[in-house]
Amino acid sequence: MRLIPPTESLHRSYLDAVDEFGGAHRDGDGLWQWIDAEGAVQPYARAEMESDEGFHDFIVRRTDPDRDLLRGWVPCTFLWMEQDGEYVGSLAIRHDLNDFLAAEGGHIGYSVRPSARRRGHATDALRQALPVCRDLGLNRVLLTCDDDNLGSATVIEANGGVLTKTIPAPSNGQLVRHYWIDLSDAPG
Repeated sequence: MRLIPPTESLHRSYLDAVDEFGGAHRDGDGLWQWIDAEGAVQPYARAEMESDEGFHDFIVRRTDPDRDLLRGWVPCTFLWMEQDGEYVGSLAIRHDLNDFLAAEGGHIGYSVRPSARRRGHATDALRQALPVCRDLGLNRVLLTCDDDNLGSATVIEANGGVLTKTIPAPSNGQLVRHYWIDLSDAPG
């Protein structure tokens, strides 16, 4: 598995994976939206994403960390997990923390498509992402996961994450674990 920038070559595989999620939130994949010339949020419709032209536009926007930022949002580098020419997941590196990210989102979010889970993709993707974080000038990164998400906790801990606290998420009260990874000590 390798971590790569979003690419048009994974068009069909990406959309098939989105279907696998069945409408569930995909951490690390961002929202299907863009900001028009007047600053209004415009959603991508599935039909737009199906077309080559629409998907090309999505990829162009998705590979520019400073594009389509709403007020209070931070630049984000999106990366895709690819194995044998198939999309297996997404990972997002947020360059800074705003209040929401500091409480429950962290610097890095990721998700693996359901049919590719439990194969080590998330652990490997996070390991590959840490040098990218260093290249962005980050000295340490915050990762969060729901307290009952033992799979994600294992991924974070396998990459040097140190649990510092567990707090109720401001958005829903669900307990969220806060892990920090010191990038001077991190693998990769």
